[in-house]
Amino acid sequence: MSTKYVLDPADRRRLLKTPAGWLAVGFGSGLAPKAQGTFGSLAAILPWLFLRDLTVLAWVGVIVVSFVVGVAACDIAGKILGVDDHRSLVWDEFTGQWIALLPALHGPWWTVLCGFALFRLFDVWKPWPIAWFDRRVKGGLGVMLDDVIAGIFAAVALAALVHFFA
Repeated sequence: MSTKYVLDPADRRRLLKTPAGWLAVGFGSGLAPKAQGTFGSLAAILPWLFLRDLTVLAWVGVIVVSFVVGVAACDIAGKILGVDDHRSLVWDEFTGQWIALLPALHGPWWTVLCGFALFRLFDVWKPWPIAWFDRRVKGGLGVMLDDVIAGIFAAVALAALVHFFA
């Protein structure tokens, strides 16, 4: 069972044998040797760009489905690895990044960069209550919940920037 940042080949094979594992590692973006969360957040921008023209309501639907499926996938992947929140599990970054980018849906290009940076800031910094949930909630829900809250913080900050500068 791996607690290392980089998965050994046996753990990687066991994880990638399942659809839940593929999803949990963000279609492979979480398998980067370093900065897995950053790679996951960057990878999340690609589908967001293709689906950018969805309405806000449709995006909320995508986010809700992403969260529910992500809780299950990250729970399964965590059990496969024997680690609740291994760094390679980055589906939470996808969902959190999509929340953070809600104010950028119809904004100028710089709002995407700011949304990415703000999400990474809140995800790494983990101000209260993000850190509280991160320490206390375990399993797939715990993996997802702190990034959802970080995404909400980033979305509020980005909405303020858009209001004042766009």
